[in-house]
Amino acid sequence: MAKSSDKPPKAPPATRTARFLKLAGMTASVASQYAGQRVRRALGREEDNERRQAEAYDRMATQIADTLGELKGAVMKVGQIASQTQDFLPKEFALALQKLQKDAPPMAFSVIREQLENELGAPITELFASVDESAYAAASIGQVHRARTLDGREVIIKVQYPGVDRSLDSDLKQLKMTLKLGGLLKIPKESVDQLFNELRERLSEELDYTNEARNIDRFRHFHEAHPWLTIPAVVPELSSRRVLTLILEEGDHISEVVPERYSQQTIDLIGQHLFQTMADQLFVFKAIHGDPHAGNFAFRPDGTVILYDFGCVKQLKPKIVEAYRRTLKAAIGENYKALDQCLIDLGARVEGKPAVDEAYYAMWRDIFIQPFASPLEKYNFGEADIHKQVAAKASTVLQYWESFKPPVESIFIDRMIAGHYWMLKRLGVQAAFRQALEAYL
Repeated sequence: MAKSSDKPPKAPPATRTARFLKLAGMTASVASQYAGQRVRRALGREEDNERRQAEAYDRMATQIADTLGELKGAVMKVGQIASQTQDFLPKEFALALQKLQKDAPPMAFSVIREQLENELGAPITELFASVDESAYAAASIGQVHRARTLDGREVIIKVQYPGVDRSLDSDLKQLKMTLKLGGLLKIPKESVDQLFNELRERLSEELDYTNEARNIDRFRHFHEAHPWLTIPAVVPELSSRRVLTLILEEGDHISEVVPERYSQQTIDLIGQHLFQTMADQLFVFKAIHGDPHAGNFAFRPDGTVILYDFGCVKQLKPKIVEAYRRTLKAAIGENYKALDQCLIDLGARVEGKPAVDEAYYAMWRDIFIQPFASPLEKYNFGEADIHKQVAAKASTVLQYWESFKPPVESIFIDRMIAGHYWMLKRLGVQAAFRQALEAYL
C-alpha cells in the first residue's frame, strides 16, 4: 500500500485493446530477446553461456516488471505472487518482480471520483459528507480514500481502477504467452495451465468487491471469539462490485511497531495472535486470507491485530488440509517415507517417480523445523535466516527436478506461511510455537 504523491500518474490503459497492445509489445520483445539468447548460446563458449543467460534474464525480467507495474491490475498481482516464489520462474525474475511488492503510486482523484460515482449512481456530494482526495493507500487493482458518511461515520472507500476486471482473461492469456515464448516457465504445460487457472479463479474473486464483502462477513463471524483480532465491517449501502466502503479501523503499520511504543512482551503477544489466526484459518476454518503482506495488517499497543483486504481468500479442500497436516506430522517426526507419500497427496511430488533420498528431505526438514525445534525455548524470529538457508540450498533442487512440481492446490497456503514468516521477522517476535502447532496437528 502507498501514500499519495504530489504528481499522481495517469490511469493505466483501461480498454482491453490498449492493455492487449501493451502486453503484446512486451511479449514480442521478450520472445525476440529469448530467441537471440538461444542463438548466442549455441554459438558461444560454454563458460560464457551462464553469464549471458543471467544477463538476458535480467533484461527480460526488468522489462516485464516495469510493464506489469504500469498496467496494474491482474498482471501486476500475478507479478507480486510470483516474486514470492521461485517454483516456476528463474531467480532473476523473482528478484526483479520484488519491486512490485513495494508501494504502488496512486491514480489521480479524478479517475477515482468518476469510478465511484458511476458505481454508486450519484454525485459524490450526495453519497458522502466528505472524501479525502489524497489516497490513503494504493495497490495493484485499486486504491483507498478516507471519507465521512452523511450520518457521520468515519470510513475508508476502496475503489477499483477502471477496466482491470474486464481485461482479466486477456491479461492473463498474454502474460502466460510471454512467459512461454520467453522460455521462462520451468514446469510442464499441464502444471502451467493448472497454475494460471488457479490464479484466474482467485483474481476473478478478488475483482468482485461484493464477493469480498461476503468474505469479510464470514471471517468476522469465524473470528468473533477472538477479541484481539479486528476486521473492519462493511457499509453495504455504499458498496458495489467495484466499490467497497468499510468502517475505519486504524492501527500502526509494522514499521511503527518500535520499542518506544511496544514492549517485547507486547510484540511476542502479537506474534502469538498472528500464529493463532493463521493456524485457525488453515486447520479449523479451512479458508485462509491469501494476501498476507505487511500492508494488510496493522497493530495496536494492547496487542490487537487488525486484518484488512479479504479479496483474495482461498477456500481449502478438506483433503488438502488433511494432507498438509499429515505432511507436517511426518516431517516433525522424521518419518521421511510417510513424508514422501504425503507430498504426493499434496500434489507437490510427481507420483510414479522414484522415492526421494531421505537425506534430501532431512536437509530441508532441519531448515524449516527451526522455529518449532523446542517445545519451551523461544525462537528469535528477528534473527531468523531461514530464507538465506533456503537460498543457499536452492541449487540442490535440480537433482530432483523431475520429481517435484508446484503444488497448485496449496500455493496460497505456502504464500500465507511465507508472508507470516516475514512479518514475525520484521516485528522481532520471540516465541515457542511447537506446542501450539502440535495441538493443531
